[in-house]
Amino acid sequence: MYGQIHVCVRELVEEKFGAEAWKSVLTKSGLDEHDHFLVFHRYEDPVTFKLIGAVCETLGVELPAVLEIFGDYFLQYCLRHGYDKMLKTLGGNFKSFIQNLDSLHALLALTYKNIVAPSFRCETNEDGSLSLHYYTIRPGLYPIVLGLVRAVARDLYNQEADISVVDKSQEVISGGKTQEHVTFRVVLTRQDDTKSLTEFQPSFPSEFFISAEQFCNAFPYHIIFDSNLEIKQCGMMIQRLLRTQVTEQNMCDIFELTHPRMQMSVINIRMFINAVFMLKVRVPSKTVLKNGDSQHSLILKGQMMWLDDIQHMIFISSPRLSSLTELMEMNVYLADIPLYDVTRELVLLNQQRIAEIDIAKRLDETTIELRKTSKALEEEKKKTDLLLYQMLPEKVAIELKNGRPVAAEKFEHVTVLFSDIVTFTNIASACPAISIVQMLNDLYNRFDARSTEHGVYKVETIGDAYMVVSGVPIKTTAHAQPVANFSMDMVAEAAKVMSPATGKPLQIRVGLHSGPVVAGVVGQKMPRYCLFGDTVNTASRMESHGAPGRIHLSPTTFKNLQESKDYSFRCRGEIDVKGKGKMTTFFLIGTKNKRVKEPDDDFSTLEVLGEDDPIPNITYPRGSKQISRGKSSTCTVI
Repeated sequence: MYGQIHVCVRELVEEKFGAEAWKSVLTKSGLDEHDHFLVFHRYEDPVTFKLIGAVCETLGVELPAVLEIFGDYFLQYCLRHGYDKMLKTLGGNFKSFIQNLDSLHALLALTYKNIVAPSFRCETNEDGSLSLHYYTIRPGLYPIVLGLVRAVARDLYNQEADISVVDKSQEVISGGKTQEHVTFRVVLTRQDDTKSLTEFQPSFPSEFFISAEQFCNAFPYHIIFDSNLEIKQCGMMIQRLLRTQVTEQNMCDIFELTHPRMQMSVINIRMFINAVFMLKVRVPSKTVLKNGDSQHSLILKGQMMWLDDIQHMIFISSPRLSSLTELMEMNVYLADIPLYDVTRELVLLNQQRIAEIDIAKRLDETTIELRKTSKALEEEKKKTDLLLYQMLPEKVAIELKNGRPVAAEKFEHVTVLFSDIVTFTNIASACPAISIVQMLNDLYNRFDARSTEHGVYKVETIGDAYMVVSGVPIKTTAHAQPVANFSMDMVAEAAKVMSPATGKPLQIRVGLHSGPVVAGVVGQKMPRYCLFGDTVNTASRMESHGAPGRIHLSPTTFKNLQESKDYSFRCRGEIDVKGKGKMTTFFLIGTKNKRVKEPDDDFSTLEVLGEDDPIPNITYPRGSKQISRGKSSTCTVI
């Protein structure tokens, strides 16, 4: 079925049940909002049935009821989308409207290629009711007719139609296909307002004859055959196009009845005498086109008329052509079509229509592709932004993307962490470079995951050195605690990575220091967000003067953590720090709920300081100010 049906279903659900119901239908059907709703695109029947099934499941309504609602709504949809005049002029009353539906479908087939339309036939019963015959190769869709008939009677003819199913059967048609035949009984409860025309009695001459040759030239596409389907007379153009003698041959040997779908017999033809008939030539043409392609089979479209006086059937037709391309493929010219035949105008008008539809179709497809591309670009943009935000702080990256300069900024209270791998130089000299890269990748992936968990900002990695900070670029007073918690996880994660040189767990040294820094973006080709100040130097000294498997704290970081009353320490005492002089430092050994696995070294004998233990006299690094308990320390910025 064509996407027009899908679009109609979408409008029906959105109008009667809301946008949320439609979203649920899309989810259950698994169809794409864009790919499966192109008006002029033909979709396989299972796709459409999947959509209808999702509607049933979402609304909790049985399939026959949904199809009947769709049939009623489909007429309203057609009236709103440019088919109103065509439908209102199709027939002067309800019966003639139904009788001419097949003609309408034949016209629509010029726009919608390979359309598989149903067929309708209407009869008047003795009690004034109508017998509506519905033929289709798609079984189970007859409830659509129930809703459609009521809508046609109501909206086009101001009548109320009482319709019911009288009979259902299966018939085998040409090509071995099975056709469903459903008979409805229709009772119109209020007559329409159309006025009947005054009866007119035509007059005919008593005797008037023309030769068969003249008749065959005047009607070049006619066929006359008897009750046994034996051809008695054939138009001049049919003989010329078929390039064979067709008289005295059987219709079934030369033609295949493609519409209406039934076995070809005079009895069946007379049942559908008001329908449009299409006959496809079985005899392949011997003509070969210039490009080497074989010629398409000729299809004749026209009307069957029963000649009661001679008991023969006449088929008056025209070649079924929809474009100039088909004319060329069938080796037919406009001159081969009689001047009185509107096929000439239809071909030329439809050629323009095909061009317009082709443009509309390409526009739809281009729009879908643009939407897909836009969606893909958005996904790639998210990936790019994610990568950028890993290299630079988000607010800094946004400023740079918008072309605005990012000025350096001073942060008064931050905590900086440095770490490195113990004996990394020995490991690097003893192992292949690829093993070192794999080891560092494993280690840093673990650290990165923990940094996200604790909300600290990773500044950079250089070799085996790993640097993070808290309080930058988002200012906070609680900056020491996240870094301290992260440092304890670092030690634990490092023990899970094995050295490629010894096969034993890695050990790292960690150093922390708190104070002020200046932060800003350096460079244009590969911009980096860097920290400057004595705080960075001191944090690096805490790491280099630390011990394997230990978290080494400066006095200012110790003060910040001591205030939270949740950490335990070992006082290392006063040490000589390169470039800083004497300084009292500490080892972090854990919290109330977590404890660092301490290595077996000389520092394990140092006294543990808890939250209520007195603080020893602290010697601060040269150039810094000593602050009383409860206040942060600040360091001079270089």
